[in-house]
Amino acid sequence: MPTWQTVRESVSTRSGWFGDYDYGFLCMPTLPGFTSHRVPPFFGLKDRLPLVLAIIMGFQHSLAMIAGVVTPAIIMSGSGNTGLNLSPADRTQMVSTSLITSGLLSLIQITRFRVANTHYFLGTGLLSVVGTSFIYLPVLQSSVSNMYASGVCKSSVDPTTGTQTFEPCPDAWGAYLGTCMVCALLPIILSFVPPRALKRIFPPIVTGVTVMLIGVNLVTSGMQQWGGGSGPCLSRPTTGPFVNCPAVGAPNAAPWGSAQWIGLGFLVFSTIMVVEFFGSPFMKNAQVVIGLIVGMIVAVVCGYTTRESLDAAPVITFLWVKTYKLSIYPPAIIPLLITYVLAMVESIGDITASCEVSQLSVEGREFESRLQGGIFADGVAGLLAPLMTNSPMSCYAQNNGIISLTRCANTMAGYMCCVFLILMGVFSKFGALFLMLPDSVLGGMTTFLFASVVVSGIRILSFLPWTRRERFIVAASLSLGLGTALVPGVLTHMIDYKGSSPFLSSLITSVNIILDTGFALGAIVSCLLNALLPEHRVVKLEADDVIDRHGPMAATDTDRLAVEEEGHYVDEHGEIEHMKTVESRSSIHNGSIHSKKN
Repeated sequence: MPTWQTVRESVSTRSGWFGDYDYGFLCMPTLPGFTSHRVPPFFGLKDRLPLVLAIIMGFQHSLAMIAGVVTPAIIMSGSGNTGLNLSPADRTQMVSTSLITSGLLSLIQITRFRVANTHYFLGTGLLSVVGTSFIYLPVLQSSVSNMYASGVCKSSVDPTTGTQTFEPCPDAWGAYLGTCMVCALLPIILSFVPPRALKRIFPPIVTGVTVMLIGVNLVTSGMQQWGGGSGPCLSRPTTGPFVNCPAVGAPNAAPWGSAQWIGLGFLVFSTIMVVEFFGSPFMKNAQVVIGLIVGMIVAVVCGYTTRESLDAAPVITFLWVKTYKLSIYPPAIIPLLITYVLAMVESIGDITASCEVSQLSVEGREFESRLQGGIFADGVAGLLAPLMTNSPMSCYAQNNGIISLTRCANTMAGYMCCVFLILMGVFSKFGALFLMLPDSVLGGMTTFLFASVVVSGIRILSFLPWTRRERFIVAASLSLGLGTALVPGVLTHMIDYKGSSPFLSSLITSVNIILDTGFALGAIVSCLLNALLPEHRVVKLEADDVIDRHGPMAATDTDRLAVEEEGHYVDEHGEIEHMKTVESRSSIHNGSIHSKKN
C-alpha cells in the first residue's frame, strides 16, 4: 500500500487513531502478591501502530528519559569545585540543550542510514534512544576541580572565615567540549572493528569493574546533594555565608545534613519505592519523574524554592543560544578515551538487549550490522553533541524495560519520543522547573539512579565464572579504584612539578587526574591483570569425584556440595564452575580431586 494511503487511513479512521488496544492495561495499578494475566499484543519495528498509542508510548519513553538526560547538565553546571558554577540563565540553557540534543540524535539512531554504497550503517534501526551518559560526569568533575586548583578557573578565599568561593568558569566547559570532540574520533574508528573483537579486547571483567566504580563515584555525589548540596556548605563551616545550604538568606536555609534536607530527599526516594509496589505500568515507567513531582510540590508548598531560574528562562530557546569557546584540555584526553571506549562497550550490551526485547535475533549478519551502526552512531553523537554545546551522548538502556513491559518495539513510538524531548527542550521554562528544586530533592532521585549504575556493573560481573583468577583481578582493581573514590586525592600528592615546561606540567596533571578518577584507575588495573594473568586450567568433574579444598580462596568449610553429573569443571585451585542442577553429591576436604571409586 502506498505510504500516502497508509497515512490517510491512519488519520481518517477510528482504527487508525485508536486500534483495538487495551488501554486499561497501561493504567491499571498493581497489588503486591497478585499477578495480572493481561498480556497486550506485541508491536514489532514496522508494525502498524495506532496514532494515539504511538503518542502514549512515545510520551512514556520521554518520561523515562527526562531525569537521566537533565541530571548530568544540572550537576555539571552546579556549584562547588567540581561544577561550572554557571548563572541560572546559563544552567537553564544547558538543560534545554540536553533535551533537544537527545531528541535530535535519537532520530539518527532510530532511523538507520546506509553509509554510501557500503555494507556499513549509521544507527541501529531499533527503538534505541540516546542521552547524556553519567559515565562522563566523573571526568568533567576531576578536570574542573583541577582547573580551579591550578588557577585556570578563578576562585577566592574569605580571609576571615577561610571559605572558598568559586567563580563561574564557562571556559572549562568549552575546553571539555573541545576535548570530547577530539576523543570522539576513537569510537568512530572502532565502530568498523567487528564487535566480537571488541568484546575480546574489553571483556566483562573490565567493563563490569569500571561501570561499578563509576556508579560508586556518582553515588557519592548524589548523597552530597541529598544532604543539602555539593557547594561550599558541604564542609559545614561555622561562620560565613555558607553556614547554611545553599547559602545564608536562601529560603528555609539549614546546615548541610539537617533533618529537613534528608527528609525532602527521602520523600522522593520513598515515592519511587511506592510507585514500584503499587503503580500501573505507565506509572512505573515514569516513577523517577513522579518522585520528582512529589518532591517539587512539597518543596514549593513549604517554601524551599525561588523563581530565579524560572524568571531567567526565556519562553522559547534552541541550540547555540549560548556558545562556548572551544579548546583542548590535554590532561583530560586519556580519561576521556577510556570513557569513550567504556561507553562503546556498554552500548554493545544495550543494543543487544534492545534486539532481545524487540524479538529480533542476537546473532548473525543483521545483528552485527545493527551493532556496527549503533556504535558508529554513538561515535557520531560523541562528536555532534559537543558541537551542540552538550556533553557526549550514547545509547540508553532504560527504554528496554519499557519495551519489555509494554510489548511495543515500534519505531513510531521512538519518533514520538524524540518529538516530546525536542518540545520539552524548546520550551525552556520546562527545564527551568528542575533548577527550582532544592539539591536534596534532586539528591533523593539521583542517588537512586546512580545506584542503578552500580547494579549494572554488578550484573555484568555476575556472569563471570568467579574462579580464583577472576576474584583476584576484581579485588585488585577495586582496591585502588574504590579506595580512590572513597578517599579523593589520596594518590595525587606523590608527583609534583614546579618547573616551567608546559608539556611536563600537562603530563603530570593528566596523571593526577587518572590517579584521582577511581574508574579510570580500576579500568587500567583490570585490563593489565586480565592480559597478564594466565587462564586457569580446568579439569572435568565426574559425578563420583570427591574434591578436597584447603587454602586461602576456600569460600566455606562445607563438606557436602551438590554438583551436576555432566558439565561441571574444577580449575587447578579447586574452584567449581558452571553449576546448574543438583544430581549427585561430592565431598570437599583438601585441594585435590579424588574418586569415590578409588
